[in-house]
Amino acid sequence: MTAATPGESTILIIDDNADTIRLLSAMVRGQGRVLFATSGAAGIDIARLQRPQLILLDVEMAGMDGFAVCDAIQRDPDLRSSAVIFVTAQSTAEAEIACLDAGAVDFIPKPLNAAVVQARVRTHLRLQAALAKLDGLAHQDGLTGLFNRRYFDSQLATEFARHRRHRMSLGLALIDVDHFKLYNDRYGHQQGDACLSEVAGVIRDGARRPGELAARYGGEEFVVLLPNTDHAALQTYGDWLCRRIAALNLAHPTAPTAPYVTASVGLCAQIPGEGDTAEALLHTADMALYEAKRSGRNRPVVVAAGAPPGRAVDPAVA
Repeated sequence: MTAATPGESTILIIDDNADTIRLLSAMVRGQGRVLFATSGAAGIDIARLQRPQLILLDVEMAGMDGFAVCDAIQRDPDLRSSAVIFVTAQSTAEAEIACLDAGAVDFIPKPLNAAVVQARVRTHLRLQAALAKLDGLAHQDGLTGLFNRRYFDSQLATEFARHRRHRMSLGLALIDVDHFKLYNDRYGHQQGDACLSEVAGVIRDGARRPGELAARYGGEEFVVLLPNTDHAALQTYGDWLCRRIAALNLAHPTAPTAPYVTASVGLCAQIPGEGDTAEALLHTADMALYEAKRSGRNRPVVVAAGAPPGRAVDPAVA
């Protein structure tokens, strides 16, 4: 299963008839990356992994039918952004209404007409792209282009719940530009904004894996969500981030730490259990950031989730 190229849409076909899958695939292949599943359950699993923009879903399938699959998609917060087009041999008005009431955005009757299928897929991919753009603007920090705090908070809650379900380690990094008030006092707010934008570019470059999310948390503070990451990986990431920000070589002659812009990084990771909260994980990262500042700045500090203040994790034994 190949990854989508940047900007390429993903179309998932869910149908228990191999001939229909082949026919639909041939019709829509030029409009994006095409995936397929031959059962409802398998289709849901693929959708959760691949997050398709559009799902072409057969209504009449053995076992889990299209309505049950569509209902599962509607109830899954990770899949709600995927648009569903039902494909069915039922062409009555009642059947079409039932499909739309189930949450589908459109309805394609059989026998399949290539021109109709292509036109409807093209239309809904355009709508999905427009909605994604609007959604991105609503979730974006205007200065840095990173996600904003409101979006980060919602994604932290979602990822925390997902990592609890799958027993995976969720990592978190809080990043603070050292002595930024002194930088603003010397160079002014316009140059200060330019500094934050350059630092944000480094943070963005370091959050490229699937599911990683970088956001401006407020002022000169940033936050990065690092799915499926353990303490040793956090230490490596924190070291890299501090080096890269220092390598920007942005002059900061009034800073006590170094004559160039640096950053302190607080990191933690946890396999969420029952009773654990995302707020507590964020508090632990904040505690690690405080320790990084207290111990000299321009460095990462990794703290164990639930550790008392000042208890850093040795990456060699984490």
